[in-house]
Amino acid sequence: MNIVITGSSGLIGSEAARYFGSRGHAIIGIDNNLRKYFFGEDGDTAWNLKALLNSGIHFTHLDVDVRDRARILDIYKTYRPQATIHCASQPSHDLAARIPFDDFDTNAGGTLNLLEASRRFTFDSPFIYMSTNKVYGETPNELELVEMPTRYDYRDPAYYDGIDETMRVDRTRHSLFGASKAAGDLVTQEYGLYFNMPTVCFRGGCFTGPAHSAVELHGFLSYLVKTALAGKKYTIFGYKGKQVRDQLHSRDAVTAFECFIDKPRAGEVYNLGGGRQNSISIVECIDLLKESFGLTVDATLTENNRIGDHICYISNLKKIREHYPKWNITKNLNQIIEDIIHAAKTL
Repeated sequence: MNIVITGSSGLIGSEAARYFGSRGHAIIGIDNNLRKYFFGEDGDTAWNLKALLNSGIHFTHLDVDVRDRARILDIYKTYRPQATIHCASQPSHDLAARIPFDDFDTNAGGTLNLLEASRRFTFDSPFIYMSTNKVYGETPNELELVEMPTRYDYRDPAYYDGIDETMRVDRTRHSLFGASKAAGDLVTQEYGLYFNMPTVCFRGGCFTGPAHSAVELHGFLSYLVKTALAGKKYTIFGYKGKQVRDQLHSRDAVTAFECFIDKPRAGEVYNLGGGRQNSISIVECIDLLKESFGLTVDATLTENNRIGDHICYISNLKKIREHYPKWNITKNLNQIIEDIIHAAKTL
């Protein structure tokens, strides 16, 4: 297959390029290193691109911005991809408020450009949109929580396995980032449901892995590990550091994409993350780094939480497991951290 991957130098995009490229598919990578523009040198993904170009896979790099409608249409007309994996985005809550045009044009406009290009030239090809749990806005914070010694958790046992796809996405504050990603999410669903195209939104929890160019404003676990390795200070934003996320290795995210490509559906939505088994709070992660890896984090707590931040978010994986029973999580938290540490030491 020809597979278009946007954000191909980023965490999920590069993982997808390596995975599908190693299986003989031709990868058309679209990435203009906008992450460096968003986050500075620490967000630079050029090292990932270099690794892909030297990996031996059939990889074509296109230095193209997904906002460039004419170029995107031309790419689809030329390459006629059999699948699209759309990972490119502006991914930060905090940054979106400072660059609202860049944020919305990238996350919403760029997604529309790709969907319409796919509709015109590759109508029956699976289209994967890497969405986010932030489309739910602050709705998860409306759930009654119980404060435990090292984390917050859901009081209602019905939420033990996490939040499912029925959670409300409107009438709540999102941050501008959450709103722009929700716009891309909804238009992706609409192309599937209205035109009967094979589209899917994977609403991600926290994705991470060795290829993560993590920064303070995006990439909690990888940034925490790299901060500890470098002996730098780490700031915890609110909630006593007891806010919970479920962590999913980038490889396990990509195998979920593969399941959908092999058996696509129209206008589908899945919550995707590490689930209860890979859930962890910031203070628990700091303890884990010390106890299992001998890494000490010099952390400072500020009472001000990030706007739109979730206090406790765990992805309910029941739906994707029912639709794709072959998919499974293969990397636990310790293995994820080991991969991040190994990659950080070899750069």
